[in-house]
Amino acid sequence: MKDYLRKHPQVRTIRVAAADLNGQARGKRIPSRYADKAVKDGTRFPFSILSLDIWGEDIDDSPMVFEQGDQDGVLKPTERGFMPMPWLEAPTALLPIWMFRENGTPYDGDPRHALNAVVNKYKKRGLTPVVAMELEFFLIDDSGKTLQVPSSPRSGKRRKAAETMSIRALDAFDTFFTDLYDACEAMDIPADTSTSETGLGQFEVNLMHCDDALRAADDAWLFKLLVKGLARRHGFAASFMAKPYAEYSGSGLHTHFSVLDAAGDNIFDSGGPKGTAALKHAVAGCLTAMSDSTLVFAPHQNSYERLVPDKHAPTAICWGYENRTAAVRIPAGSPAARRIEHRVAGGDVNPYLMLATILGAALMGMEDELEPPSPVTGNAYAMDLPQIPATWEAAIDAFENSDMLSRFLPKELIRNFVLTKRQEMHYIAELTPEERIELYLDTV
Repeated sequence: MKDYLRKHPQVRTIRVAAADLNGQARGKRIPSRYADKAVKDGTRFPFSILSLDIWGEDIDDSPMVFEQGDQDGVLKPTERGFMPMPWLEAPTALLPIWMFRENGTPYDGDPRHALNAVVNKYKKRGLTPVVAMELEFFLIDDSGKTLQVPSSPRSGKRRKAAETMSIRALDAFDTFFTDLYDACEAMDIPADTSTSETGLGQFEVNLMHCDDALRAADDAWLFKLLVKGLARRHGFAASFMAKPYAEYSGSGLHTHFSVLDAAGDNIFDSGGPKGTAALKHAVAGCLTAMSDSTLVFAPHQNSYERLVPDKHAPTAICWGYENRTAAVRIPAGSPAARRIEHRVAGGDVNPYLMLATILGAALMGMEDELEPPSPVTGNAYAMDLPQIPATWEAAIDAFENSDMLSRFLPKELIRNFVLTKRQEMHYIAELTPEERIELYLDTV
């Protein structure tokens, strides 16, 4: 890690940052000459910082603040090490960190540790998840009272329509996407294909599959920071909020995963299109946990404006082969690449929590040898099926009262997340729709 700063003497400051429960980057700015201390000894800030609400405020009734004296945790660098922050004007390095207790044990309220614990459960069984993510986001001109698609830097025109899979839409923002891919290369984020999507000024970038789930979540978290920061350098906003425009589809964060055994073979590969018993058990686990864990996939008030019928987001708890109306889809293709696509999460999620929940539920299904219902064919929106919680309040209640989630999420994290969401729900009720959009546009 120290070699990075020696090789980049132009870097004068660093940022040390951890992801809180909302996926917000929390940390400090440090002159680069003191970076060695942050690497060797770590940095310190209160445990409560990882459980702030979406405004960055303490949780009013959190036991961590006054009851426990707002004690400090110790934050140490992750294995990712230093990387550039291409969205800033001055040369700056980012050092991702995660939180430990004074005695060196992981802090259970840290979402990255939650994912690491799930991955370790796979390792104990000789298994390795392989993960890829598809991240959708909007480019937005938010300089006026009404949100609109930015003017094209090439033509100066605004295309006020969805341009699904449009090369013209990609070319209109070619300078931004060229800078984005250069920045991903510099940050070692494996950005692959980009497409224009069905929303107004909406795009998707796929991140390549990775056999290190922690790194995959890091990539998604860092990518969100990068896209939002870089868009501002280009004179507009980028937002991963679930639903900025009521009349258009929202943004999802679809997760594809398979599982390798100790020999490196995909345990979902049956040699044919249907997949193995292990695949079906994993699907059953995801479906069984879906209602209780919806709050992870839809963590904000705005999230539930995306989860409506016929808007390219799932509403029914079901699965199917090559069926994008289902919450869980089994894509076609080579049997060796047989995988599960989990389609519920919005772009506004915390990638660490999302992946811990998906992989934890899948492992639960495999451990218990759960059997899924029959796969659906046709339009799942039109079928009489169990439904994903339709409101934020219902999702919070289901998450809080679940007897299942503690199998793969720490109880302290569950408690902190519920307290955070209940406080947000209380104060967001006081905001106008315009104020809610303004809140979520830059934060999530």
